[in-house]
Amino acid sequence: MSVTIEIPNVTRQLGEGPHWEDSTGTLVFIDSLEKQLFKWNPVINDISSVKLDGTIGSVVPCRNGGYLVGLGRTISHFDWETGTTTKLHEVDSNGFDDRFNDGKCDPAGRFWTGTMGGQIDDTPSFEPNVGSLYSLDTNGKLVKHYNNISVSNGLAWSSDEQTMFYIDTGTRKVQAFTYDVTSGELSERRDVVNFHDLPDEIGWPDGMTIDTDGHLWVACFFSGKVICFDPNTGKKLREITFPSLRTTSCCFGGENLDELYVTSATMGAKEEELKGYPSTGSVFKVTGLGVKGRPANVYLGATTSKI
Repeated sequence: MSVTIEIPNVTRQLGEGPHWEDSTGTLVFIDSLEKQLFKWNPVINDISSVKLDGTIGSVVPCRNGGYLVGLGRTISHFDWETGTTTKLHEVDSNGFDDRFNDGKCDPAGRFWTGTMGGQIDDTPSFEPNVGSLYSLDTNGKLVKHYNNISVSNGLAWSSDEQTMFYIDTGTRKVQAFTYDVTSGELSERRDVVNFHDLPDEIGWPDGMTIDTDGHLWVACFFSGKVICFDPNTGKKLREITFPSLRTTSCCFGGENLDELYVTSATMGAKEEELKGYPSTGSVFKVTGLGVKGRPANVYLGATTSKI
């Protein structure tokens, strides 16, 4: 196994939301604080970016072109070719500086994303229980599933399409729901990994992905680790350490989906930490893990006009 820095000399205040776009062979990710979307082609080592008008929580491709983005308190469609942003939905404010955070698509092509409140600057903090978890159906309907979320974060689905895994970072838990792929309904919320039962130095669960064996890979903020868990037992199977304490999210990518891409952040890092971890804020690639991910889901609904 090896860990490399994939985009040298480029650091992110809040690198997040990596998504491997199979159709183009590119890694799409964001810098939430810098309000930027990035595309990186590893074959030719080319990176392009665009700046949007608001903090960005996530980005996912749409089957019909362009990308869905969580932009401030809106879910919007962004056309990379024209630079056009179209607001599809906006949720009411509930708390201090609340906004959409992490988001992904489920096997049916719905877009799932949730909100959080709190400040993101030199002293990041979150406001407990002001967020909500939503899904945007392929018919354009926005559905609220849960309130009292603190920091809506990692999402993943089991290969049999019967379980959705979810992280509310404020709870320090990875949870699971019984999931109906046809209706998008969730039930039987339960804990699968409780970070309170683990050493404090393991950090806080942030972004997450799943491999073809059904194991969860969780980026742990403040610890510089991505940890692999068996969701059936809650047991820690493996861990990877990075030269950045603020690891934020991860996804499988590459031609064979056997490379793990990991984002990180400089947000809140003091001078002493940056000296000790000069790669803070980088995007990393892990190879030689011996496991693979599944192709990332894309949004299957229409996005051409305001809903």
